[in-house]
Amino acid sequence: MTGTTPRLKHEVKDLALAPLGRQRIEWAGREMPVLKQIRDRFEKEKPFAGLRLVACAHVTTETAHLAIALKAGGADPVLIASNPLSTQDDVAASLVADHEIPVFAQKGEDSGTYNRHVQIALDHRPNIIVDDGSDVVAELVQHRQHQIADLIGSTEETTTGIVRLRAMFKEGVLNFPAVNVNDADTKHFFDNRYGTGQSTLDGIIRATNILLAGKTVVVIGYGWCGKGTALRAGGMGANVIVTEINHIKAIEAVMDGFRVLPMAEAAPLGDIFITVTGNKHVVRGEHFDLMKDGAIVCNSGHFDLELDLKYLAANAKEIKDVRPFTEEYKLTNGKSVVVLGQGRLINLAAAEGHPSAVMDMSFANQALACEYLVKNKGKLAPGLHSIPREVDEEIARLKLQAMGIFIDSLTADQIEYINSWTSGT
Repeated sequence: MTGTTPRLKHEVKDLALAPLGRQRIEWAGREMPVLKQIRDRFEKEKPFAGLRLVACAHVTTETAHLAIALKAGGADPVLIASNPLSTQDDVAASLVADHEIPVFAQKGEDSGTYNRHVQIALDHRPNIIVDDGSDVVAELVQHRQHQIADLIGSTEETTTGIVRLRAMFKEGVLNFPAVNVNDADTKHFFDNRYGTGQSTLDGIIRATNILLAGKTVVVIGYGWCGKGTALRAGGMGANVIVTEINHIKAIEAVMDGFRVLPMAEAAPLGDIFITVTGNKHVVRGEHFDLMKDGAIVCNSGHFDLELDLKYLAANAKEIKDVRPFTEEYKLTNGKSVVVLGQGRLINLAAAEGHPSAVMDMSFANQALACEYLVKNKGKLAPGLHSIPREVDEEIARLKLQAMGIFIDSLTADQIEYINSWTSGT
């Protein structure tokens, strides 16, 4: 649906869904106390007054709280989806109807619509970009160089997006500061590990209603997302195999109790395959050909290209929907492969994404990263910048405080000891 409400341009599925979205946004807020405190401060201080802001993110109940906080801080925002299947249509409707935030996102939008929304976002001429996968930044760098002069900087919270930004910087085209939110400890330790682990299995179960206990689950990639996914799958009784290209991560997976194999050896053994690498075609034709009849394949990395879906389509004699977000490819070799969520983020395609408790910290980082860019306008060199350590620690402190958990502090004697080299045995 395209329309105004009033004076507000937007493209959401149906504004009549707003009451349900409002209810779900309020529910998520119960477990987002850190972002609530930041929002309250932003409302008083208005750090983004007069600034245009674009957010390209999964339009979920948790993202709603980030968008509301940024607007409370004085930003003039536009929100678009960072994935065609990740939008929660009721949330998008509520943000438009209840908070007057322009949203251009619909669950299931085609690639043409998705790319058009990226153009709409850049037409807003942003001073700040909050990106998730670096699609908006990539489009800006490739085709809208003249707008870089308007830009204070960008923030990025996905591993995939950081990989792309590093490649841009290496090629000399990242001509503005970008804050690496993904590598903040209060982001990747919790969001990537606990959030991805739980929500990925949630998406698989919702799509298939399959019992994980006793199944062989192959986790492709053992970064923080892979660690969380393997941990949760093992906790539900699955036999977990990990595939890796990094020797150190492979040793870690072995010592965490998982079997480590090359993908060619894991392919005939797995019942369920989950990609979490951020790379291209980590499950390819030669792997599909080796899989059991009825093997289930899904992706929990950012882009669907982790799976070589073109190979599957080219070698399928029939493709049919067997359940929502569940497609069966009947191959010419007589076997079938089941693909979940069109190979897109299964935790958002078939479920609701990360629980709000972990996104509270991730989006607190995003909000404070935007403030950091504004406070340091003109002082930061082009390239990637880490979240300041003190910001990371403050988010952790606020989270613990909200949970009613308190910790010790160093005594004066202990501080003196750890800063001295003269004391010993």
